[in-house]
Amino acid sequence: MAIAFKQETFRDDFSYRNSPENIRRFPFPFDRDEYMYSVNMEPHVKGQNGTVYESLIDVDEHYVAEMRDRALVLKEDPLRYQALPHMMTAQWDTLELLMEEQASGYPEHFSLVKNGDQWRWINRPLGIDDSFTFGDASTLPYEPFEYITRQAQGDFCIVDQRDGNLWMDAGMVTTQADWSLDFDIGMNFMEWHGPVPLAHQIGIFDRALKFLLNLQQGKPTRRFNWTMTINPRLDTSPENYPKWGPDRTTVTPDNVGEKVHLRVELQSLWRLPRSNAILFVIRCYLMNMSELVTVPKWARRFPRVLRTLPPELIDYKGLTRFRETTIDWLSKYDDGASTSPGFFPD
Repeated sequence: MAIAFKQETFRDDFSYRNSPENIRRFPFPFDRDEYMYSVNMEPHVKGQNGTVYESLIDVDEHYVAEMRDRALVLKEDPLRYQALPHMMTAQWDTLELLMEEQASGYPEHFSLVKNGDQWRWINRPLGIDDSFTFGDASTLPYEPFEYITRQAQGDFCIVDQRDGNLWMDAGMVTTQADWSLDFDIGMNFMEWHGPVPLAHQIGIFDRALKFLLNLQQGKPTRRFNWTMTINPRLDTSPENYPKWGPDRTTVTPDNVGEKVHLRVELQSLWRLPRSNAILFVIRCYLMNMSELVTVPKWARRFPRVLRTLPPELIDYKGLTRFRETTIDWLSKYDDGASTSPGFFPD
């Protein structure tokens, strides 16, 4: 079924909204009424229709608008895309993976035809029809990794595996939750996760690194991450903090519903076939509180989760200024009834 793509913005007038159908497929990240860090890895396999797991690379109603916003970010700051020279094979691996997944998951919108190393890629939503030689970067308008990630929702990092560690050696990052590719490029797994509180002390990242070093080709894995954002702004980078940081001071009891957004990352990790690198996909989803409370289970659960957060997480996620106001607003939708296990609406 063809997707009806929305014309909307993630800046200035912030016209982004979710349709009722998109609210129901939102990847709500809490399967119980409390939250604490965990590795929370599971196989990245296809799930039921009408969810974000219907295809392994998700495309939704916000696709066209998100790609336009990415182009704006890259025009303002080209360093949001970087790839070290030794990552070219991994770039082609990534291009192949994303083209194949989009074409198989959404054949009405994307087509890929291969004739040996002569490939034709058609992206109907963006009006792209390109023929190129696989393996020859001169036949594309951008490097292969930049070319395809200008056409895929979410952020993308390629991590190289060497010396018993993972190194962030390429990335397209324009929808991040307050971290910088320009700062992290070339860092190893422990270095780029250095600022995260509590998780190091309880061994989360030691276990995660061990798991990822043994990730097998053809068996991608996934996990959730989450934070909260004021206004539906995709680009909450450190470089642009003066634009979005002050938004946290603008929340009032009267505007919580529209301004405060749950920001969820569905993170998937894929072992790449030729390079043996790992593609790290960070797919961002946004939903404001007025939309969230249309699902009664989530309306009950989310304020309970916010109440149980440790102080270190409240501070790290930047929730301090508006958490209590948000809890107060949400509380009128929590009738005290028990919530069923799991993530999905009842």
